[in-house]
Amino acid sequence: MGAIEIIKSDYIREIIAKGEREDGRKAMDYRNIAVKTDVIDHAEGSAQVDMGNTRVLAGAKIVVDDVHSDTPDQGNIVISAELLPLAAAEYETGPPSPEAIELARVVDRGIRAGNCVKLEDLFLEEGKAWTIYVDVYVLNYDGNLFDASTLAAMAAIANARLPTYKDGSADYNDRSKKLEINSIVASSTFAKIGNSIVIDPSGAEEAATDARLTVATDGKVVRAMQKGLSGSFTLNEVEELVNIALEKHKEFIKHIESAKR
Repeated sequence: MGAIEIIKSDYIREIIAKGEREDGRKAMDYRNIAVKTDVIDHAEGSAQVDMGNTRVLAGAKIVVDDVHSDTPDQGNIVISAELLPLAAAEYETGPPSPEAIELARVVDRGIRAGNCVKLEDLFLEEGKAWTIYVDVYVLNYDGNLFDASTLAAMAAIANARLPTYKDGSADYNDRSKKLEINSIVASSTFAKIGNSIVIDPSGAEEAATDARLTVATDGKVVRAMQKGLSGSFTLNEVEELVNIALEKHKEFIKHIESAKR
């Protein structure tokens, strides 16, 4: 971290300790969120999410695959993430970075554990099933990729339409059937900076963060959690943040519902 970044980080820590945030938000306020669906023509489902200045694009492609030997009556969901160089100066082309791998795993874990799509419903016939491939692309980074990416991936899946299956292959000219959604999962990410905790950290706030906690929920129960960085949360803090995540889920549902085609 350079001298300018250190000064900025110290400033963030000072104002957070005073109960203030650089952009004027309260501790448990999200930035403005905008969700657009059907933004990629050739995808079965797609969504763009703007969370403040963070922008994420997700596309869902549904293909016919061979079933796995250990789940012969189920399809599959595969989520990947790419941090595009245009999103931030530190992102580079090449193999997936540890940050991209972690992002994909966190998004995948919440959606998969939430049974958003029943994998049994993706079964086609003996040996064949649908696989939903969701690709997440970070177009601009300004903090909190976990929540923006989960929302984009979930909106893309909720917006998806199935190709027609005929004679062992998919007919992409007929995508009239909507993919059946079992539940909607969203995540809330909290940053602990000093002794204070804020939701939806901006890029500058993430640089000053001591500990991070992402809680994925379907609005009823916690489906997955991911703790990051070297700091810690108390048990009471975790319990309080879980309750906040459950409450925030209602807001995410509204964004997805209003963006459905």
